[in-house]
Amino acid sequence: MDFVEARSIIEKKDHSMREKLTTLEQAAKLVKDGDSVAIGGIMYSRTPMGMIREIVMSGVKGLTVSRLLFSFESDLMFVAGSVSAAVTSWISMGVTWGVSKVMRHYAEHGIVKIEEWSHSALNLRYKAAALGVPFLPTLSMLGSDLMKHTSVKEMDCPFTGKKLCLVPALFPDVAIIHVQRADKYGNAQVDGMPFADADMARGAGKVIITTEEIVSSDRIRRESDRTLIPFFCVDAVVEAPFGSYPHECPGLYHADYEFFHKYADLVNEKGVDGVKQYLNDYIFDTPSYYDYLQKFHVSNLLKNVALRRELMNE
Repeated sequence: MDFVEARSIIEKKDHSMREKLTTLEQAAKLVKDGDSVAIGGIMYSRTPMGMIREIVMSGVKGLTVSRLLFSFESDLMFVAGSVSAAVTSWISMGVTWGVSKVMRHYAEHGIVKIEEWSHSALNLRYKAAALGVPFLPTLSMLGSDLMKHTSVKEMDCPFTGKKLCLVPALFPDVAIIHVQRADKYGNAQVDGMPFADADMARGAGKVIITTEEIVSSDRIRRESDRTLIPFFCVDAVVEAPFGSYPHECPGLYHADYEFFHKYADLVNEKGVDGVKQYLNDYIFDTPSYYDYLQKFHVSNLLKNVALRRELMNE
C-alpha cells in the first residue's frame, strides 16, 4: 500500500476512548478477502490462536499474512485455503522440528507465495509503517540472494558513501495481537518480550486485540509502563483465556510440547492430509473456541499453567 494512502487510513480512524469489547466471531469480520494481515507474537509465543481459528472458520480467502517467525498456525491457514502469500523470515513449528514440510509443499507447488526477508529487515518494515515513512535503511540482507527476490532498493549513504539496503514499509490492513491483559478500551499490556507488536499496531489500518483477561482501567493506569499498545490504535478487544493455546503466553502458561510432538508425527505420517485431519478435529468440528480448548483436556491446560509458574519461580 502507498504510504500516503496508508497514513490517511490510520489518521481517519476513530481514535476516541470508547468500549471495544466484542467476540471472536465479530472481530473476525474485520478481516476481508485479500487483506494483508500481520500476526503478533513470535513462533509459538503469544500467537493469537483463538483469532486464527475464527479466521479459518470464516472462510476468508486471499490473505497475505506476515509474521516475524511463523509456527504451525501457518500450516493451518495454508491448508484451509485462507492464504495466498506469506511474508516472513522463518516458518517452522519450532527449531526442534525443522522447517515446515507443509510450507515446502505449498511453495514448491506454487499454491502459496513465500516472500522471505531477514528477521531484522522485517522488523524494520513494521517500524517504518509505525513511523509513517515509506522505507528505512539497513545493512541487513546486503550481499544475500534476498536482494534479488524482494522489493528492496539499494542506495549509497549520502553521509558515508557506503552501500545501504532500503526496506519498504509494511502497512497491514489488519494486525492481530494477543496480550496478557487489556481494558475494555483496548489499552493492552504485555509481560515479557514485546517483539514487533507495538509497531504492527501503529502501522495497521485495523487492530484486533485478544487478551487473557479484561482488567479495569484503574489497574492499567497503576502499571502504565506495561502498556505496549494504547487504546487509540485498537478497533476490537476480545477476552480469550488461553487464547494462545497450545502455544505459550509468557507468565501464564507454557507451550504444550507434548501436543507439538503429536502434531509433528501426524504431519510426518500424512503430510497435508494430516493438517486436514487436524483442521477437522480441532477447528471445523468445534462449535466454539471453548470447545476447541476442551480438545486439549483441562489436565493439560492446568499442567502447563503449573509448569509456567514453576519456571517463573526458578
